[in-house]
Amino acid sequence: MLDIKFIRENKDLVIKNCANRLVKIDIEKLLKLDENRKDYLKKVEELRATRNQKSKGKPTEEDIAKMRDVGEQIKQTESELETIELEYKNYLLQVPNLTHPDSPIGKEDNYKTVFQSKETFKLDFIPKDHEELMIQNDLIDFERGTKVAGAKFYFTKNNLVRLNQALINYGIDVVTKHGFTLMETPDLAKNEILVGVGFNPRGNETQIYSIENTDLSLIGTAEITMGGYHANEVLDLNEGPKKYVAISHCFRTEAGAYGRTNKGLYRVHQFTKLEMFIYCKPEDSEKLHQEILEIEKEIIDGLELNYRVIDIPSGDLGGPAYRKYDLEAWMTMNDGYGEITSCSNCTDYQSRRLNTKYRKENGDTELVHTLNGTAIALSRFPIAIVEQYQQADGSILIPKVLQPYCGLEKL
Repeated sequence: MLDIKFIRENKDLVIKNCANRLVKIDIEKLLKLDENRKDYLKKVEELRATRNQKSKGKPTEEDIAKMRDVGEQIKQTESELETIELEYKNYLLQVPNLTHPDSPIGKEDNYKTVFQSKETFKLDFIPKDHEELMIQNDLIDFERGTKVAGAKFYFTKNNLVRLNQALINYGIDVVTKHGFTLMETPDLAKNEILVGVGFNPRGNETQIYSIENTDLSLIGTAEITMGGYHANEVLDLNEGPKKYVAISHCFRTEAGAYGRTNKGLYRVHQFTKLEMFIYCKPEDSEKLHQEILEIEKEIIDGLELNYRVIDIPSGDLGGPAYRKYDLEAWMTMNDGYGEITSCSNCTDYQSRRLNTKYRKENGDTELVHTLNGTAIALSRFPIAIVEQYQQADGSILIPKVLQPYCGLEKL
């Protein structure tokens, strides 16, 4: 979240930023709640000071009566303060991060292409989409996935399982050579961690599966668990940023998020992902954002996929992201491009919520910046590979870089 002091001092900037990001939040109401909150905090402190003063020495009957009255006033004021605090926090958590000055302003279609593969992808035959190809080659079973778990669940089969394992191992090898520590995370996180990272575990708009009668939810990405990994800690970053690459299962309701397409594997409820996550000093985050982007490009270049990189416009940024790039591979199913990875610089938006700081050389502490980026997503990468490597006879070649990992040349 943003610092309330910053919001107070930069009200017009914050209002304009919310408008650019298509976020409807009453900043004037937030600031009014902030003033009420400060007034009530002051009142509680004054009442407590009065009670403490009266408690010195032997109290008279009149003093006891007055202290009882002060106690009731404290209880009532604290109750009213709690109500104000809840509303205040609800408003504050809705305020999105600031936006990078170079990010395009506008809605989803106002993106800026910053990289494009040199050659336009073409096949000299009428291509099939990944769902048809995978079913034809006995690589996936949506029908029985639906029978067992519901729509948009699936079973992977035969050499698609091997391809998925090869992709994860390939991604691990590429990312860890850049100094990332390999992790495997829980598939659950406390709701306070989800809120801290910027995910809403409750409500009609949630993308999260919550576990009934608990404070736990299934994670939608390892960004959640890795964001919580150093919550309430002071980090030593004198030897450089803390860089992690984490494997997790990801669970998403995909409520109201179907957008361009909902075919096959493009939007599903469960998949496995390899995610990069970095904690760094503020002055290093822009450079590290570019590093994550280059690693994602290295992974996709190694697979020899046709793709582009787009700079996401303000109106399509999630709340925590200061700047975000999507890497989109050419897909038959879209007759164009579809996202396979993304990477975001979240500055101190998440660390302020999660109280993650680093110690400076002078001994002071400051909030870290956090960044995240997808290395491999097993829902999207197989789509791009199957659709771009399909042959006229319906067979599917495996990218050369993956062949040593799975011992196969074809799916």
